[in-house]
Amino acid sequence: MPGTRKLGRASDSRKAMLRAMVTYLFENGKIETTVTRAKEVRAMAEKMITLGKENTLHAKRQIFSYVTKETVAKKVFDEISPKYADRNGGYTRIVKIGARRGDAAEMAIIELV
Repeated sequence: MPGTRKLGRASDSRKAMLRAMVTYLFENGKIETTVTRAKEVRAMAEKMITLGKENTLHAKRQIFSYVTKETVAKKVFDEISPKYADRNGGYTRIVKIGARRGDAAEMAIIELV
């Protein structure tokens, strides 16, 4: 279930960070972050893509309320969701890339499949 990791932040800050990261993932196709953040982003991104596949008014309002940029939200409906129309989940891939130099945090790249 999305939202079980606290990521060392207050709840409002954590939600804002995840919204920004999901928006950036949809905008650019992939992002580099820590493994635990990537797992949280994966959960929310897959939920948003599944909502986009429904293409109802309620789903549109939910996506527009979560994704921070209007152009990216439209991209979810016009480009991203139709690409995964015949797929049941598994829209993202997490690839571990080793430890970060400064604090040795495990890093990963999350990308749309």
